[in-house]
Amino acid sequence: MRAIDVHFLGIERVICSWQVGDVLVDPGPASSLPTLLDALGDWRPRALLLTHIHLDHAGGAGLLARRWPELEVYVHERGAPHVIDPSKLLASAGRLYGEDNMKRLWGEIAPVPAERVHALSGGETLPLAGGVRVAYTPGHASHHVAYLHEESGRAFVGDVAGVRIPPSDLVIAPTPPPDVDVEAWERSLDLIAEWRPTALGLTHFGGIDDPGAQLEATRTSLRDLAGLARGSNADVMENAVRGAIEREADGPATVQAYEAAVPPSHLYMGLERYWRKRAEREAAAESR
Repeated sequence: MRAIDVHFLGIERVICSWQVGDVLVDPGPASSLPTLLDALGDWRPRALLLTHIHLDHAGGAGLLARRWPELEVYVHERGAPHVIDPSKLLASAGRLYGEDNMKRLWGEIAPVPAERVHALSGGETLPLAGGVRVAYTPGHASHHVAYLHEESGRAFVGDVAGVRIPPSDLVIAPTPPPDVDVEAWERSLDLIAEWRPTALGLTHFGGIDDPGAQLEATRTSLRDLAGLARGSNADVMENAVRGAIEREADGPATVQAYEAAVPPSHLYMGLERYWRKRAEREAAAESR
């Protein structure tokens, strides 16, 4: 088992792909595949396990499927159609990042053949890497799953257990649009804690040997950000997050890694939509 830094945009400690037995967890974006492939050498994975389909985690899946015709791809059932046909995913990402930035950030996003996509619902145990348990863990995204490697006890948690760039201890819950759900996210944190993992594997970034502390720090960050978003505006929230990063990071390189892994300007958008949609549901319920 090893963590592979794919050097997103040439920056260290932003995106980590995990090589676990005969699989890769979250290969990262297509733009970083040369670094990943160089690290893998002649090794060929049997499968890709995607925690979710956001391009920083799964954008390289289609090109890897093209490179290795026997490769199987596992993803939540809500994300599976968008791995097979990424057109709607690309349109959504283009609105967030700007169409002019898409190629530079993510590279070519290729489809995965439908017959090689395995749709997960949560609760499965996969006969890969000595046994991998799957949990449905929405909150950051409605199609998010986490994986527990039974042999090692390490849980691969995508974004649900937050962002922490070593050597900093600052944990930030990433809350981009479009489908942040605070209550679901807290339930997902509880579910991962119930696994009692020995360690966590973060995509942003690396291994965590104190899972309980990381999960609770993510919960605290999520609650703090949600409260800030409800009572302020985008500028206030962005400045608060940037200030926390600058105070807690150990230098300019770590600041740069945090801002690439969890862009402060994106956090308010996801939580503003969450509060707005929640208010709409509550108003509709009251009018019945």
